[in-house]
Amino acid sequence: MPQQQQQSALRNVPRVVIRPAWDNTIVVSYLPKGIFFFLAHPFLYPMLKTRLLPAFLLSAFVLLNLFFWTYLPQVAFLSIFHKGGSAWVNGTFLVLGEGAAAVALLFEAFLVDETQVDIFDAVMIHKGYEDLVRQHRPVSEENLSDPVRRLGKPTKDSVYAPFSFRQIAEFILLLPLNFVPYVGVPLFLVLTGYRAGPFQHWRYFHLLGFDRKQREQFVCRRRWQYTWYGTIYLFLQLVPPFSMLFLLTAAVSSALWAADLEAARREQEERIDAPQYTDDPDAAV
Repeated sequence: MPQQQQQSALRNVPRVVIRPAWDNTIVVSYLPKGIFFFLAHPFLYPMLKTRLLPAFLLSAFVLLNLFFWTYLPQVAFLSIFHKGGSAWVNGTFLVLGEGAAAVALLFEAFLVDETQVDIFDAVMIHKGYEDLVRQHRPVSEENLSDPVRRLGKPTKDSVYAPFSFRQIAEFILLLPLNFVPYVGVPLFLVLTGYRAGPFQHWRYFHLLGFDRKQREQFVCRRRWQYTWYGTIYLFLQLVPPFSMLFLLTAAVSSALWAADLEAARREQEERIDAPQYTDDPDAAV
């Protein structure tokens, strides 16, 4: 009996361990894919030009001030809890995290969201899902090679990721995790990524017409995938001074993932709707 249980447990390893780990790896790979996709498709460049200079200047201004005024005091405080040089490392991530929160409040919530919506919709059109986008904004039949130019003004509320005071509050409350030597920074990123991941598909859920219950069910089935996606997404936001660039490429990444999810969803619906085979000659066709 114990041997049978052991064999049964071993048979479940691919389903319980290997497959989820592989799925998480695939999902995380969408973030670098989004960067390469952005660089390889010039129709997205105009979305960057209007934001790059103010984004770069704002990020540089915030980070330079934070490092100049708060870095050394925070390192000195962290050295109370840390041994060796880990206080300098955690202090760096602490300041970068504070800078990311400040930039998000000052820039992302007010200037970037509309651009992210346009990028997301343009990539979905490029992937062949303009029927979803067309339900929320007109899509021109001209300039077929340039999805951005095909986008009309949204006819419904269009939000890429809702501004969440809860997310900002959790971000600030979790910052003290950086006091914990070595594991504090990774733990901070994972816990904040838990909340940030699903927000990256808020636009996709809106295009599908999901209500709150449907969103929660969809996310629950992919909880670890969204958590790891959100973790790496937030890590990229800590890379100075390219956090704003990665905000735009993240919209590409989310759209690429959404396009693959949509393809799988439609394929599943087709299988369900397909007539069942029968060898009964009298059966209705």
